[in-house]
Amino acid sequence: MANFAPEGRGVGGAPSSATTVASAMLEHADRDIAFVMRFVGESQYLLNRHFQQVIEAELGRRTVVYGDHPFLRIFVETHARELTDFVLSNVALKHQFGLQAFERLAGDPMRLLRADVWDTLRSTIESAEAHFVSNLGGLGEILAEVAIARASPSEGFRDG
Repeated sequence: MANFAPEGRGVGGAPSSATTVASAMLEHADRDIAFVMRFVGESQYLLNRHFQQVIEAELGRRTVVYGDHPFLRIFVETHARELTDFVLSNVALKHQFGLQAFERLAGDPMRLLRADVWDTLRSTIESAEAHFVSNLGGLGEILAEVAIARASPSEGFRDG
C-alpha cells in the first residue's frame, strides 16, 4: 500500500497552497531554473526532412524502396522524428543558462522575470489541481473496488 506522508502539508495537514509551492520553488531558482535553447518552426522541419532523406538514401542503397512494405513510410517518419528529437534535446542540454546569467543578459535588475515565473508557476499549479479535481469521476468506483479488495484479499486471487 502506498504511504502518503504528510510532507509538504500546510496548516492542519491540508495540502500546501499553490502560492506556497510556487514561492518555495523560486527559493531554489538560482540552482534549479535553466533556460534552454530550443529550435522551433521551420528549423525543426529542415532537420526532420534531412533525417528522412538520410534514412531514404540508406534504405535505397540496400535496395529497399517505398512500396516494398506498407509501413515503410511510417518507419522513416518515426525514425527521422526520433533523430530530430535527439539532436534538438542534445543541443538544448548543452546550451543552458542559469537564472542569474539570464537575468544579466536580459537586463532584469528588478527581477521581474522571477515575479513572472512565480505567477506562471502559481497559476499553472492551480490549473493542474483544478484539472485533476474535475476528472475524479471514476474515483468513487476505484475506491469502492479497493475497499472490497481489502475486505477479502483472497478473492483477488480467485479472479486473477
